[in-house]
Amino acid sequence: MIISWNTTNQCNMYCKHCYREAGAKADEELSTEEGKKLIEEIAKAGFKIMIFSGGEPFMREDIFQLVEHAKEQGLRPVFGTNGTFITLEVAENLKKIGAMGVGISLDSLSPKKHDELRCYEGAWQGAIDAMKNCKTAGLPFQIHTTVMDWNQEELEELTDLAVEVGAVAHHFFFLVPTGRAVTIEEESLKAEEYENVLKKIMMKQKEVSIELKPTCAPQFMRIAKEMGMELRFQRGCLAGTSYCIISPRGKVQPCAYLDMEIGNVREVPFDEIWNKSEVFHKLRTLEYGGGCGSCKYKKSCGGCRARAAFYHEGDYMAEEPWCLYHGRKGV
Repeated sequence: MIISWNTTNQCNMYCKHCYREAGAKADEELSTEEGKKLIEEIAKAGFKIMIFSGGEPFMREDIFQLVEHAKEQGLRPVFGTNGTFITLEVAENLKKIGAMGVGISLDSLSPKKHDELRCYEGAWQGAIDAMKNCKTAGLPFQIHTTVMDWNQEELEELTDLAVEVGAVAHHFFFLVPTGRAVTIEEESLKAEEYENVLKKIMMKQKEVSIELKPTCAPQFMRIAKEMGMELRFQRGCLAGTSYCIISPRGKVQPCAYLDMEIGNVREVPFDEIWNKSEVFHKLRTLEYGGGCGSCKYKKSCGGCRARAAFYHEGDYMAEEPWCLYHGRKGV
């Protein structure tokens, strides 16, 4: 089980695809004590991996205290970051206090293209420097790439770069129109391109020893099975079943891209929300509509629930719209 806490809305970048619409610090973000209480409730709910993300998590002054507390609670603290704050000293400190890994965003081999998406000059070089610092400190790191129509031909070379710089994994995040990403929805891949890119990623997995994982593209589980591949993952879409996310103000939602508040940790302890939420229980039924409901892969794939909601007027149990497999219902 894995959970992500957007520790702050504050960020030094203004990424065009940001689901959180990060930039300025939000009013009434969870305090240090509220954060520690949340971490205890997360551990009580049975979660194992805790992602500290943002905004940019390293802009939160108490971030190291929170990581230490998560480690004390038996969680595996990891990060999602743009990397620009990870100096060698920061990397060494993270290693010392028990951080288990860092995910660093890199969207192109071209510094210009990466910086343009992130609206920040020097973002690309900052990410590369962070990787080098993590490597020197002995802190495991992986590369996170947002997949767009304009960088789909770079993905395999970005994996080669990941191998070259010593990353332990390369994760691919497929765009879901949420937050600022709504304005660039036309740059996202659709059905056929989507399927082809997933096949390329799975083929590339056969060539490299590091882990390759598509995110918000649960059909990779079906494609891997069709290709005779055995993966360590049990399921594609984890929203509400073994994953959820918490906002800087304590709002709980099934995933980063399914923007619906189903509780607030300031009002109800997180472990109670996780165990009693009607939305979570509905997601766990796997009683999907359309092709997803009749698909033999629904237990291992699940379709993207956030994308289903976006394209079906909020119906998060509807059919995933980008899947080519729908025409073969019951196959």
